[in-house]
Amino acid sequence: MKELNIKQLFGQYKVLALLIAIAIIWSFFSWQTQGDFISARNISNLLRQMSVTGILACGMVLVIISGEIDLSVGSLLGLLGGVAAVLDVLHGISLPLTLICVLALGLLIGLCNGYMTAYLGIPSFIVGLGGMLAFRGILLGVTGGLTIAPVSDNLVAIGQGYLPAWLGSALGFALLALALVLTWRQRGNRKRHNLPAAPLWRDVVRLAVIGAILLLFVRTLDSYDGIPVPVLLLLALLGIFSYVTSQTVFGRRIYAVGSNMEATRLSGVNVKAVKLWIFGIMGLMCALAGLVNTARLAAGSPSAGTSGELDAIAACFIGGTSMRGGSGTVYGALIGALVMASLDNGMSMLDVDTFWQMIVKGSILVLAVWIDVSTRTGRR
Repeated sequence: MKELNIKQLFGQYKVLALLIAIAIIWSFFSWQTQGDFISARNISNLLRQMSVTGILACGMVLVIISGEIDLSVGSLLGLLGGVAAVLDVLHGISLPLTLICVLALGLLIGLCNGYMTAYLGIPSFIVGLGGMLAFRGILLGVTGGLTIAPVSDNLVAIGQGYLPAWLGSALGFALLALALVLTWRQRGNRKRHNLPAAPLWRDVVRLAVIGAILLLFVRTLDSYDGIPVPVLLLLALLGIFSYVTSQTVFGRRIYAVGSNMEATRLSGVNVKAVKLWIFGIMGLMCALAGLVNTARLAAGSPSAGTSGELDAIAACFIGGTSMRGGSGTVYGALIGALVMASLDNGMSMLDVDTFWQMIVKGSILVLAVWIDVSTRTGRR
């Protein structure tokens, strides 16, 4: 019998380990704040703050799984959020047209980044580094180095609005139904291809846990003002990206490209096109995150998105995405984003000095990558 150690447990049950870590973090901060940390109001604020990093992580996890990296997402978030503020405040453009323009611009810039990486052969690290500097400079030029405010009430509603209680409950049932469908299809696919499937009781327990978490989530937020609109957007992205990565040909190709790009290319997959669209999706997520951030702050700031790329990358690695590519999940990245947001929120409530916050977050990132390296090395 193989010796079972802590590293192997982390390797086999990463999501469970992350949930236990979140429970410990929340318990500690709740104890230190006399329960204020887990109040409905703070949980609502925490999830709203997490939404921007979570949206970026949805795109970043695909980029990392494919074996690439994008360091420009924080600056691109700031640029696209600034463009939204300029269109809304200075030019008085309607909300639908502003949304279309910002989303289209994000998609276009993302495709340009993908084209330079996939077709021109420029390393994605350099493309992202150049974009980090260039997009921040363009943002300063677009805004004149000034905060653009106040944005319209319609735009503010995207970042500060809430769902009615009945709609929040319907959303919870929809997410549970999606989990049931995905689990049923996964078991059916494995049976059809004569592959071993997990014991039925394990899937039942997992679905029961998901249902309990969703019930607690909806009831807690409804006891305050309801589910925040940014959280709704994040949950919708979770469902869409989970389906794409687990149930579509494109999703399987993303993992294949990250696992062995040359073998994938020789098998007839257009690797360059896959990478092109991955970066396009990343640009689209930057546009969504920029819109939410501007709406949440009710202003377009020239400093918006600073270090956003580091938070997104850290969320992915903490959530179990492998730095080597070929492995990772969207829900894992969002759990990682929740870990980061919980630390930020809790340490801010305790008035922890900024330098200590940076030290703690950096240490956790290094620990997450070490666990990934150790568990993978151990399985070779």
